[in-house]
Amino acid sequence: MHDDRELIEARLKRVLDERIRPAVYPASVPLDVKVWHAPGEPVPVAEGLAAVPEPIRPGDMWGAPWGTSWFTVTGTVPAEWAGSTVEAILDLGFDENMPGFQCEGLVYRPDGTPVKGLNPRNQWVRIGAPVRGGEEVRLHVEAASNPVILDYHPFLPTKLGDKETAGDRPQYRLERMDLAVFDETVWQLVIDLEVVGELMAELPADGARRHELLRAVERALDAIDLQDVNGTAEAARAALAPALAVPAAPSAHRISAVGHAHIDSAWLWPLRETVRKVARTTSNMTALLEDEPEFVFAMSQAQQWAWIKEHRPEVWAKVVKAVAEGRFVPAGGMWVESDTNMPGSEAMARQFVHGKRFFLDEFGIENDEAWLPDTFGFAAGLPQIIKAAGSKRLLTQKISWSQVNKFPHHTFLWEGIDGTRIFTHFPPVDTYNCSMKGGELAHAARNFKDKGVARHSLAPTGWGDGGGGTTREMIAKAARVKDLEGSPTVVWETPARFFAKAEAEYPDPPVWVGELYLELHRATLTSQAKTKQGNRRSESLLREAELWAATAAVRAGFDYPHDRLDRIWKTVLLHQFHDILPGSSIAWVHREAEKTYAAVAAELTEIIDAAQRALAGDGPHELVFNAAPHSRNGVPALGAAVVQAPALAARLRTRGEGGYVLEDDLLRVEVDGRGLVVSAYDLRAGRETVAPGQAANLLQIHPDFPNMWDAWDVDKFYRNTVTDLVDADEVVPGEEPGTVRVTRSFGRSRVTQTLSVEAGRLEIRTEVDWHETEKFLKLAFPLDVHADRYASESQYGHAFRATHTNTSWEAAKFEACNHKFVHFEEPGWGVALVTDSTYGHDVTRDVRESDSGTTTTLRVSLLRAPRFPDPETDQGAHRFRHALVPGAGIGDAVREGWFVNLPERRVTGASEVAPLVTVDDDAVVVTAVKLADDGSGDVVVRFHESRGGRARARITPGFTATGVTATDLLERPLADSAAVLDDGAVPVSLRPFELVTLRFTR
Repeated sequence: MHDDRELIEARLKRVLDERIRPAVYPASVPLDVKVWHAPGEPVPVAEGLAAVPEPIRPGDMWGAPWGTSWFTVTGTVPAEWAGSTVEAILDLGFDENMPGFQCEGLVYRPDGTPVKGLNPRNQWVRIGAPVRGGEEVRLHVEAASNPVILDYHPFLPTKLGDKETAGDRPQYRLERMDLAVFDETVWQLVIDLEVVGELMAELPADGARRHELLRAVERALDAIDLQDVNGTAEAARAALAPALAVPAAPSAHRISAVGHAHIDSAWLWPLRETVRKVARTTSNMTALLEDEPEFVFAMSQAQQWAWIKEHRPEVWAKVVKAVAEGRFVPAGGMWVESDTNMPGSEAMARQFVHGKRFFLDEFGIENDEAWLPDTFGFAAGLPQIIKAAGSKRLLTQKISWSQVNKFPHHTFLWEGIDGTRIFTHFPPVDTYNCSMKGGELAHAARNFKDKGVARHSLAPTGWGDGGGGTTREMIAKAARVKDLEGSPTVVWETPARFFAKAEAEYPDPPVWVGELYLELHRATLTSQAKTKQGNRRSESLLREAELWAATAAVRAGFDYPHDRLDRIWKTVLLHQFHDILPGSSIAWVHREAEKTYAAVAAELTEIIDAAQRALAGDGPHELVFNAAPHSRNGVPALGAAVVQAPALAARLRTRGEGGYVLEDDLLRVEVDGRGLVVSAYDLRAGRETVAPGQAANLLQIHPDFPNMWDAWDVDKFYRNTVTDLVDADEVVPGEEPGTVRVTRSFGRSRVTQTLSVEAGRLEIRTEVDWHETEKFLKLAFPLDVHADRYASESQYGHAFRATHTNTSWEAAKFEACNHKFVHFEEPGWGVALVTDSTYGHDVTRDVRESDSGTTTTLRVSLLRAPRFPDPETDQGAHRFRHALVPGAGIGDAVREGWFVNLPERRVTGASEVAPLVTVDDDAVVVTAVKLADDGSGDVVVRFHESRGGRARARITPGFTATGVTATDLLERPLADSAAVLDDGAVPVSLRPFELVTLRFTR
């Protein structure tokens, strides 16, 4: 029987490949083809249609990298085809082994109406069903010759990732351009045989059902006349029908299929190309919805919906109609599928604010789920943000990519740092590009971790990133396995319908506490440093712009720039997409991002300056504006005061053993002749910070050549080889009083550091002229601290990670994310490192042989030099700012982190500016002060408990408030709001890390 099985399976493959599939189109005639190559960037549809094309033939090359070519195909349906179904087969030169990542096209009728997209596995355009014969055919194809960046050797450096370096050599060979008869019976037979063959391969070799299917295949193949496939296809289908009619067992796993096309908002293509990718895919999906009554398609990323509305109104009209029918479903409720590790607190909140509001405004639809299938891990503060936005569920796929530890659940409750729990599902199909193959469905059923207590899972189904979405073949397969013995059952459902079923059947799922760490793509915390710095700076400037504009609107009648801020927020949120902010896109994307961030900074600075001038008025005083949530140097939080006498600079003297000593009344720092910090002595506590016999501010460089995914990954073996950069070109007093300048050269690069002591902290400003290749630059701080865990700032609080590697889960976190600070603490004493722009770091712990003490080493990740997909990643000049804060408690770490990211601003004016809102407890941190988005003039204040404890505080508006309401992130009143004004203030009692939004009417 074993030999029989192999013979029949081999026979099935050959007959399908060589006879049955070719018979789907039994007759064809060539189309006439002409082409016009747009000279630069993509042109409007009307211009493309009006251009004068020139002849081209199949076999000819076309398409310079990133070019656009407009093909015109014409022909006449032969009279003898009357009564047949006829399609145009338009093959632009596709590689069907890669459903996306190559050339694509969008088909138009002569009047400019979009028909559908052309993709590697979706090359057909229906002409008539049936045709009369003699119809004149004229179609236009807007074809994008996007180069193949992710090839079969995906990690080779390439200059194709930027139009400025890609050259103009044609990329593609035009293939079949025909009119053809479509034999639906043969096409249905292909689907029958594929479904049976794929299911058969997944069943036990000695099981009765497998033998039943095997014999059915044999009978079907026997029924086919290989010289007349079209004439005998019906008989072959009849032979298979009984086997395809056996219903599934009641215990079968149940899959909710959701039509899907994961489209990266930028990645191996620029933002402008994503606009067209979305138009092609949505054209495909709206057409498919018209043909397939059970099909449901879900699309996330409000930004992509907005692009369709703005750039392709003719496609938008079809989308709106399909949404009204309930079958084209807005999903996710976020502006883009962002990274969730690096965006700051407010930015993460605004992803939901702008995403959900778009779908509410356009369609009146409230999204209950966050839809993030491809994001590279999830920060522990996210559950609270999801809930505060009015959502309650999360779907992701990416954790299945983890290299070391298999996640123990597929359906569970995820608990964040504040205790909020979110119902979460990881599809066990382990892909967000499910194609309904039997192997994928069987894997979902076998892989599902929650058997016995649950049986529902979700399968995002369709080709993404230029693959065109769900295909008619996928829908036909799903129809056959809707209720089929041996297979999971499949039904098309919306995400909301799936989650409702999953929650109902699993009322008490397991709980996972803390971050969802992806054991892969750890280097995305460091790659493309300028993109990350642009994001951090934009977040800080947006805070300032909203704060000072709101304060000026209330205090001085300033015209609050609602529209400008809305537009800028959306720009910043777009660039937090999970292949832009993580640094894993082509050079073109990051080159444009740098220019965009510069424009954002200029516009926000203009808003800030105008608001502060309105507040300051005319006068002779030098005012200091403090946007931080804590007072500093005599200036109130969120306000401005007349400048006080400047603090005395730290004292600088030479060190007897070589080097210098920097000292103020709180901290004494010794810098040796190598420019390394060998002591950072906390004068108040009488305690050393630097581990005995070691040196901080130590630059270290590693080789960095991961096994895969260059810009994404750093593999643990990089630590095997390290070079300490201890040789200094010079160690001299800096240009500013009380500073030390250290210069080093290494490889083809040069670094200059300026060290200073101020208010008990060691400031380190690092400038690197970076010209290394496949190297990783770290900045190390060996600390004399014994702690088994440390805190990293995350959204609206901080999360703890182990300093040890007791288990494989802890060992896998050898590179992790922080926002503004990392903090270590023994009872009674701690130390923090704060940063204005870096995110990646690692922590190790070792026992010293000299005294058996424990050294905890924190290393900040500064720069990398991967060569794919951008061969020039991070080359050039960079500036970083860090501060080491000995003696810091967690509250000090929070405060200093804000200070380093929100520098004081000085304006000449008349008098101080009282804060628009004050808080009487430093543990309660205000993250946003703004005017309400609806233009009412209400003042919105968002704050959270920042130290991980309980807090009682009074929130006092600095204006006459007539009422107050607690709201969600979208500034909608909460049903259980208990906010009240008590003697002009709002008393609040907060749980650890609790997030609150108050809306004051005035």
